[in-house]
Amino acid sequence: MNAIIDQIVSFLKQGITAIFSFFELIWNWSFGQMFAIFQSDWQSLPIWKIAVLAVVVIAIVYVLYKAIIQLWKAAEQILKAFIGLLSVLVTILPFILIAGLIAAAGSWVIQNINF
Repeated sequence: MNAIIDQIVSFLKQGITAIFSFFELIWNWSFGQMFAIFQSDWQSLPIWKIAVLAVVVIAIVYVLYKAIIQLWKAAEQILKAFIGLLSVLVTILPFILIAGLIAAAGSWVIQNINF
């Protein structure tokens, strides 16, 4: 049984690693492209290319704004989920304590009382 669980955990780790590697690749490429466009020599460009560059910059800002909004919503949901997890853990704590007390009392009775 432990071997199956270890294989599942290993598979999940490999999947998560692959997803984050792909994300890192896209992230680095995208920001490289954005930095390249901002490092353009704006003074030597004709007016129509400056207009295209301005439209591209506006589009980049808009897309990044949308990404930040989605990231913020995801962070809120993660925080809510974490708070929910903590509240469940606090809620079940008395039950765990009672189970421990029952086990301790049962153990004491089994070890110390003889009829």
